[in-house]
Amino acid sequence: MRAASLWQPAPIETAPLVVGDRPTPDPGPGQVRVRVAACGICHTDLHVVEGDLPPRRSPVIPGHQIVGVVDAMGPGAAAAGRRIGERVGVTWLAWACGACDACRRGDENLCVRTRFTGYDVDGGFAQYALADAAFVVPLPGVFDDCHAAPLLCAGVIGYRALRVAGVRPGERLGLFGFGASAHLAIQVAVRWGCEVAVVSRGAHHRDLAAALGARWTAAPGETLPQPLDRAVVFAPAGQVVVAALAAVRPGGVVAINAVTLDRIPEMPYAVLYGERVLRTVANLTRRDAVEFLRLAAEIPVRVEVETFPLDAVNEALARLKRGALRAAGVLQLDG
Repeated sequence: MRAASLWQPAPIETAPLVVGDRPTPDPGPGQVRVRVAACGICHTDLHVVEGDLPPRRSPVIPGHQIVGVVDAMGPGAAAAGRRIGERVGVTWLAWACGACDACRRGDENLCVRTRFTGYDVDGGFAQYALADAAFVVPLPGVFDDCHAAPLLCAGVIGYRALRVAGVRPGERLGLFGFGASAHLAIQVAVRWGCEVAVVSRGAHHRDLAAALGARWTAAPGETLPQPLDRAVVFAPAGQVVVAALAAVRPGGVVAINAVTLDRIPEMPYAVLYGERVLRTVANLTRRDAVEFLRLAAEIPVRVEVETFPLDAVNEALARLKRGALRAAGVLQLDG
């Protein structure tokens, strides 16, 4: 099979992903093999490629927003309800133990032994990928392959961020940064009747936010007309966290939706005081995926994508790093 392999983390400008032939894997016990049609491109993939996340496997095939069809099953996979020919999605959460304290209380995203797709196990920047049969999710038919792919991380993690922030229908919500995840989360918030403010340095992102229902848009440093009840920070920059805290009312909540953050700078205690709450969003659960995909189909959410062939994977990630993608990046592997 053709695949993009990372042998050694390096700046994406050096094109560290090597596209070439790899053996087509066979599914083991409890696994399915997915013939990949499309795979979304995520900032977390960039963190893996550049070594912001410590390497755990070499070589590794990144990619964790996988859309495809089950074409082979290992022993026991049918017990998870999977079948040959089924269209499924594979998310960042590849496996959780089900037995640790976190798993027993329903927090499988915080499992102490969790494994992640495209990081601990090979992912979807390839024609085929293996996945645990119990951790793949069925996909709504209203989305084609390329438009379904960003839902599996950008969409699900954005939805989880709204949950972690405690967003309630009708509240004033701020989204700081407006990329692949935020452009999906805003549609859920608007569906819930929230008044949404979007703060983004990109004029085209602010225009898209307005088209998707934002009540207000602003550039960084501009003052919003009213205090926010909740805010989600999508930009991986600590100073944005401070700005979000300053924008929420006393008792408001700020959720950070970033795998890595440069640093949170020193700030006056008054920015946090007043029972404001600062939380982080870590990974996702299968429940998040099932709930969000159902909701996304009901709305239905509008997914903006920009597609690339597998051979252009380094270029696509470099554009993501520069903030030059017009929409959610997707590798198209079936064309």
